[in-house]
Amino acid sequence: MELKNNPSGIEGGLSIEEYLDQDEKKDLLRLLTAGSVDDGKSTLIGRLLFDSKKLYEDQLSALERDSKRVGNAGAGEIDYALLLDGLKAEREQGITIDVAYRYFSTNRRKFIIADTPGHEQYTRNMITGGSTAHLAILLVDARTGVITQTRRHTFLCSLLGIKRIALAVNKMDLVDFDRDTYERIVADYTGFVEEITAGGQHIDIKCFPLSAKEGDNVVERSERTPWYDGPALLDWLETVDTGNEHNLTDFRFPVQYVLRPNLDFRGFCGKVASGVIRKGDVVKALPSGKQSRVKSIVTYEGELDYAFPPQCVTLTLEDEIDISRGEMIVKAEEPRPAIVGRHFEAHLVWMDEEAMDRSKSFFIKQTTNTSRCRIDNIKYKVDVNTLEKSQVERLVLNEIGRVVITTAKEFLYDPYATNKQTGAFIIIDPITNNTSAVGMIIAPVEEKDLISGDWALPTLNLPALGIDPEHYAAIETAVKDLARQGIEVKVVK
Repeated sequence: MELKNNPSGIEGGLSIEEYLDQDEKKDLLRLLTAGSVDDGKSTLIGRLLFDSKKLYEDQLSALERDSKRVGNAGAGEIDYALLLDGLKAEREQGITIDVAYRYFSTNRRKFIIADTPGHEQYTRNMITGGSTAHLAILLVDARTGVITQTRRHTFLCSLLGIKRIALAVNKMDLVDFDRDTYERIVADYTGFVEEITAGGQHIDIKCFPLSAKEGDNVVERSERTPWYDGPALLDWLETVDTGNEHNLTDFRFPVQYVLRPNLDFRGFCGKVASGVIRKGDVVKALPSGKQSRVKSIVTYEGELDYAFPPQCVTLTLEDEIDISRGEMIVKAEEPRPAIVGRHFEAHLVWMDEEAMDRSKSFFIKQTTNTSRCRIDNIKYKVDVNTLEKSQVERLVLNEIGRVVITTAKEFLYDPYATNKQTGAFIIIDPITNNTSAVGMIIAPVEEKDLISGDWALPTLNLPALGIDPEHYAAIETAVKDLARQGIEVKVVK
């Protein structure tokens, strides 16, 4: 199987080993495309793949064949959207429904692109596709400019912590590449972004006048926009500095597994969520607070002097400390210690077909920690189209709200704005096992500020139940076993 125009990059006398080594060292950029229906998201990605010569011959043949059969680009034209819209319903309706991921690489960088739906009813799909993205390409139709869905997608990007947005003003060929039209859209959009980010995180915006169908300013600069002095979209994607996606300041190590192969070795396995750890560093286990020093950092290839995200390692400590799955190892002294608590505020995106039932006890999973939880209070729901806030009693599919959550056992977390790895969580329906919601932690909440009271924690009042004190020890042992399974029970003697 040959690549179109031999884009392998094996030139200049490079051996295959040298080329593979060079390819392995390229950094990876994850991005998503968002925009209204028919703004050309799938067409843009298809054009990127086609013009950068990253398609196999059989893919090209299938694309040409499908364009004749079900394409929407016109007689004799290639419909590049068909490279991503593979579902039968997508091709019949000419829209994107599911998130489509495409991988390709250039001589400078590797890319994973998530093509997300534009429809409001598929908001949860966009949240899924954008959860790991470094930046977003937001498409706007040059004929309609900034519309309600443009604002909605920008708000969702800011909610997910995406700090860079490429505004692609598409279909410029349909407005004769008019400069005034382009500049008006750019001014409208930048004004809106300043409004939603006032007092919050900054979003960098780069604007491009494009024609995804014709290829103008996608891979190469277009002669039809002499007034535009910026780079082509692909050139910018190859060189844009996304910064370090990981928090290297606050060390967080959620324990996934306790490794005990023999009597002489006891290590704690997991993935470094954030920060850097070195041999000899003083650490402590949360929530117990017991301290020790890092004796060794073990991997399959051997021991390391230090580890950083997203490495998976095994830490051994100089002292015997009781640490279990779901607990966390942090540095003993840090400027921003991890928060330990059972009550917090969060932005919640409801993803279940079944509406929220606040009387239900859900499972909550964050890093390696799992517990029961209840939704204590819905502070407000955000209308993602108008950004208006309203009081509601529940959230339904694709709705977003600011809520207060109470967990059955103590959670170890950071605000999502400072640490995505420890600030994100999912809520699971205990009956159907569906992912009911995804959330981003904002800040802790004091118990006195709870609306419904601390009713997430099941309570055993032993005297009220008429249980004799001689049985208390056995009950406490059973309660500890439940705690290891993520089910916390309060015992009143």
